[in-house]
Amino acid sequence: MSTHINAANKNDIAPSILLPGDPLRAKFIAENFLESPRCYNEIRGMLGYTGTYKGVPVSVQGTGMGMPSMGIYSWELITEYGVENLIRIGTAGSFHKDIKIKDIVVGMAASTDSNYIHAFDVPGSYSPCASYELLSKLDSSSKELGIPFKAGNIVSCDVFYELKEDWWQKWASMGIMAVEMEAAALYMNAAYNNVNALAIMTISDHFVTGEKATSEERQTSFTDMMKLALETAVK
Repeated sequence: MSTHINAANKNDIAPSILLPGDPLRAKFIAENFLESPRCYNEIRGMLGYTGTYKGVPVSVQGTGMGMPSMGIYSWELITEYGVENLIRIGTAGSFHKDIKIKDIVVGMAASTDSNYIHAFDVPGSYSPCASYELLSKLDSSSKELGIPFKAGNIVSCDVFYELKEDWWQKWASMGIMAVEMEAAALYMNAAYNNVNALAIMTISDHFVTGEKATSEERQTSFTDMMKLALETAVK
């Protein structure tokens, strides 16, 4: 039905979907968290699966890295397959000492240095923000599971290798919690199409301390994030 996703029909993809950047992580989620998963997409190696979680249909789709790639997949999922709830799951880099390695952060809003908004011809600045409906469900799931998170403003950046070492400090001075590369585009696509979106990340790198998560820490925090995301998706 779409250029980058070869699912045969709308019913192949659930109304609620998790969006990791890494397609192999999508495969891992499907095989370890979903019941009876089936692969619906293999185009460009960007794997997508649908299964059930606690009896409720849920899909998981790799999106690749960066806003252009997230923009493509989220747009096609919304407009071609009728997806209504899109939850990004991934990693982020912390800008503050009190937001530590392994912490889970949620982007209530997503500032950006991208010009992605030009596609919507908005006559001014725009503030991409999360769905309150999904954020409320996440908060409820967090309390039920005893898995805490921190919510606030994040920044979605186009450049991974910045040349200025202190580039992040001005963002931090404005209260930005962390940096990632996809949420702003997801939030804009969702807003334009009147659907729900939320970005959940685990902290894997720290700009203040220079710390980086170990493979064991990444796996532990990833599992907690997955539990929160799945519970939110099926509420």
